[in-house]
Amino acid sequence: MMRFLLFLASLALATAEDGSKAWLRYARVAQANSTSSLPASIIALNTTKSSPVYTAGQELAKGIQGIFGKRLPISNGTAKTSSIIVGTAAAYEREFGNSSHFSDLKEDGFWLSIDVESVRIIGQNERGALYGAFEYLSHIAQGRLGGTSFISNPNSPIRWVNEWDNLDGTIERGYAGPSIFFKNGVVVDDLTRVAEYARLLASIKINGIIINNVNAKAELLNSTNIEGLARIADVMRPFGVQVGISLNFASPQSFGLKTFDPLDTSVISWWNNVTNQIYSRVPDMAGYLVKANSEGQPGPLTYNRTLADGANMFAKVAKPHGGIVMFRAFVYDNHLNESHWKDDRANAAVEFFKDLDGKFDDNVVVQIKYGAIDFQVREPVSPLFAHLPNSNTAIELQVTQEYLGQQAHLVYLAPMWKETLEFDMRVDSKPSKVQDIISGQRFKRPLGGSAAVVNVGTDTNWLGHHLALSNLYAYGRLAWNPSEDAKEILQDWISLTFSQDQKVIDTITKMSLLSWPAYENYTGNLGIQTLTDITGNHFGPNPRAMDNNGWGQWTRADSLSIGMDRTVSNGTGNAGQYPKEIAEMYENIETTPEDLLLWFHHVPYTQKLKSGKTVIQHFYDSHYAGAETAASFVPMWESLKGKLDEQRYNDVLFRQIYQAGHAVVWRDAINNFYHNLSSIEDEQKRVGRHPWRIEAEGMQLSGGYVPVHIEPPEAGSNSTAIAILATNSTASTGSVTTTVPFESGTYDIGIQYFDISSGRASWSISLNNQTVGQWIGNLEDKLGKAAADSMNGHTSTRITFLGVKVQKGDMLRVTGKGDGKEGAGLDYVVFLPKGKMVID
Repeated sequence: MMRFLLFLASLALATAEDGSKAWLRYARVAQANSTSSLPASIIALNTTKSSPVYTAGQELAKGIQGIFGKRLPISNGTAKTSSIIVGTAAAYEREFGNSSHFSDLKEDGFWLSIDVESVRIIGQNERGALYGAFEYLSHIAQGRLGGTSFISNPNSPIRWVNEWDNLDGTIERGYAGPSIFFKNGVVVDDLTRVAEYARLLASIKINGIIINNVNAKAELLNSTNIEGLARIADVMRPFGVQVGISLNFASPQSFGLKTFDPLDTSVISWWNNVTNQIYSRVPDMAGYLVKANSEGQPGPLTYNRTLADGANMFAKVAKPHGGIVMFRAFVYDNHLNESHWKDDRANAAVEFFKDLDGKFDDNVVVQIKYGAIDFQVREPVSPLFAHLPNSNTAIELQVTQEYLGQQAHLVYLAPMWKETLEFDMRVDSKPSKVQDIISGQRFKRPLGGSAAVVNVGTDTNWLGHHLALSNLYAYGRLAWNPSEDAKEILQDWISLTFSQDQKVIDTITKMSLLSWPAYENYTGNLGIQTLTDITGNHFGPNPRAMDNNGWGQWTRADSLSIGMDRTVSNGTGNAGQYPKEIAEMYENIETTPEDLLLWFHHVPYTQKLKSGKTVIQHFYDSHYAGAETAASFVPMWESLKGKLDEQRYNDVLFRQIYQAGHAVVWRDAINNFYHNLSSIEDEQKRVGRHPWRIEAEGMQLSGGYVPVHIEPPEAGSNSTAIAILATNSTASTGSVTTTVPFESGTYDIGIQYFDISSGRASWSISLNNQTVGQWIGNLEDKLGKAAADSMNGHTSTRITFLGVKVQKGDMLRVTGKGDGKEGAGLDYVVFLPKGKMVID
């Protein structure tokens, strides 16, 4: 608690623009000099320092001081005029009398009333009062100083985040530094960062958090970590964020029992004892999250028990304490046989869960990924949402960009989530939007809501990329109210996070709204999924990794055709898992939306689309268009120079330049793969033809450089690069030279090289022995993306030197120095007419 109080005291201290404040900067607004109508004091109707109402009072004082430069006194007095009153409805009525405004408040909801001299922020509960305080501060921080009065209630009672943190401090699919919760097998000593995170979550109305990986370890349940869990709960409680944990199903066996059978009395007794121990230390714990019988995790199927048997065992021991069990529907066989035409991972969730509807206890919530596979750039809504009318359900989204650029690429995800939440499943031919199913409204269920995998880390800006925070902010806003507009949410975030300057708002809005379509274009479109390395780290391109394995994320691509046939008539039957109206739409190739064509239908590459293009030509064109859009983000961002603080401006510029280069890697890898597979030419004669490139292996090699075949071959230009074959302990150098074959002029010179994570090689480039530039292969220090130790699509990257004057016949030299296993790999040099980053 002392650390928490020190944290509250530190909130008044100014910090640099490093992204740590996120959208809670409380920067001065244009109207800040006019404070005559600002209330004179703050009345917080609770003095208990662990209370969210007390926190709300402190937050209001901090925000108003930042926005207006005026410090308001805080009390729990009884003044009615010229004051900001924050508290619960019950406390307000005790102090000031009844109010008709409160009768429509739901759990966590609030009433906000702003007039000339007074502000009333009244929550249905303490958490709601804090949410209302943050809402008020958001209004005034954006210069919205006019009067208003409204009630705001949540769409769903469950609005959680999941953190995939491991006890050793690593984070599975985390791209922003180590865990803020764990290190060396235990909870960290200093929880200041955890309190800061709880504050961010409360500001977007998140009420629960799972702090550890769904691939859980039994050691989390030892006495030391239970005490650590209590300390975490203590610092998050003042912000209304309830803590929960993921469980390893086989934990009883790890602690000495001979079984983990959920119907065994000794197992039930063991879990009951552990649960009692936890709740004795954390009486308001949110509950448990369970991943069972998926991807090698243990579960009830081991003992021929049902998944409901397993979920209900936890539900029964948690129920006396008010705990919820979130039971993941991400259950599938990862050893499928692609040669079996009807095998389909997309069918797994319905096959495992549909016959269990109504068999789950009332405090079990089935947590369903938004699509039927795994956080792809585009998937149809999971059909399971339509199959559990008698069970509580929640949607699982992903803020951490596992398959979507790992925060090295800008991808604003709210438009994707909106499409999912607003999708009408048409259950029993009645309106059945996903957002109404998960809220419990459609099927009259008591519980439901949202969970998002976030994976914040120790990076000062929480998620690695400053612009990635728009996804966390948008998730909270949509979890509370899914009817909100993705663009309006984004613009609120920009105004709060960066500036109210209209050019800043317009530019970041344009970049963000273009980002998801662009990423879809240069990674995998027409419903083919994200064509990444699914057997590896899910970052770079590797379309051949999609097939010929048991993971079931297949494209079934061959030399003539591509796509999964998921029809009932001839395929896996996945289309038939949807309610009748939706099933009929997906069964028919003419009515299937083209952005899901290859998800539901297996077609020849020459299949004509409504545009008149063939499927393969659409692939070629889209990948070029996507890379062009990614490149356009660089000058867009550069147009904001001088309008943003230097640190965040430079940080984002670095990542946008990286994304522009990596989008070319994606473009070429995917296009080359399908060009080679189909033997169908690009109508525009671009694929496989790069007149502005000089291949490294075609230059004069000296020193330690030798040609190296790239695997997969499409990840390298011409399937070949060069590298210095050094040992772990030996660093050596090499160089390549050639004469410039292009006409004299001013060029942007790009060098495509490989930056692997097991060393920090260095390079330099010169023209006629005059140095143009030099750099180090240290992206592992600058980007949080998953590590890779091979020259492939994950590690291929580009550095560009702008505005270089070149004479035809100049001697070009690139010199590399290896470091350990990193052999200073080079793919090619490209000379681009100035300003054309991806023309090659």
